[in-house]
Amino acid sequence: MALAVGSASASMMPQQSNDDIKERIAPVAQVRVAGASAAASGDTGGARSGDAVYNKFCAACHTSGVLGAPKLNDAADWEPRLAQGMDTVLKHAIEGYNAMPPKGTCNDCSDEEIQAAIDYMIAEI
Repeated sequence: MALAVGSASASMMPQQSNDDIKERIAPVAQVRVAGASAAASGDTGGARSGDAVYNKFCAACHTSGVLGAPKLNDAADWEPRLAQGMDTVLKHAIEGYNAMPPKGTCNDCSDEEIQAAIDYMIAEI
């Protein structure tokens, strides 16, 4: 009998849309240290720099060359890729290529942020 009552209770709950649920569980505030600006929290709303994208998403593989990833500012690693043209390099970075997943796991990176990360990785070549 208890099971029937529980089932009846659950069926009486109103249905909620995904938007309703997102609104209900959204953070109510942000915490900032006294004197810190909104920009210091890291959420400036603008595009992330190539350095920031590289350090957060790319460094794990591109620092040591995991599974053949071209290493940071290593001309020997990058020259064959760059010889194919930047459009091809960017396409491979966005779509994924060989062992590299699409956008190097930065699913929320814009194409411009991916380009900035590539530019950062080849800046000293």
